[in-house]
Amino acid sequence: MKDLIKFLTRYEKFVFIIMIVIPWLSAPLLGKKTFKRFTLGAVFICIFVFIESLFAHKRLWWLFHKRLFPKVIGELPLIIGPFFIGTLWIMKFTYGNFKRYFLTNFCIDAFFVYIHVPILKKLGYASLIRLSKFNFLLIFLFKAMLLYLFQMIFEKKKIR
Repeated sequence: MKDLIKFLTRYEKFVFIIMIVIPWLSAPLLGKKTFKRFTLGAVFICIFVFIESLFAHKRLWWLFHKRLFPKVIGELPLIIGPFFIGTLWIMKFTYGNFKRYFLTNFCIDAFFVYIHVPILKKLGYASLIRLSKFNFLLIFLFKAMLLYLFQMIFEKKKIR
């Protein structure tokens, strides 16, 4: 385990690039129709997360200690990689069934908060500072509700 931690910290730029590229390899499997249908919502929520990250840094809710580029927020690889593509996949399989959507988001968000964040902390990539894990999970669930609402409004306007 220590060797893996050494490798991941030594080649952090490579890890960030892999973090972006691997999720995008699944994008063609989404299908053109799904990609077109949910991209605007995914872009909306990614912009929201980007702005949220700027706010969170000022409030010291969390901090990313390592970055892909010095002047860019540390969350960027997560936002444009797994978060964007993951949003499209979740919407593809759950949109239209709110219970399934909420449960899926809850499980994925809880995994990220309670499993992935401690790993990021151990690797020295990021850590929660003034925000509890539970509150972090609530923020994720709020964003999930915001995305669902955005998609509903977008599709209603599209029908008219």
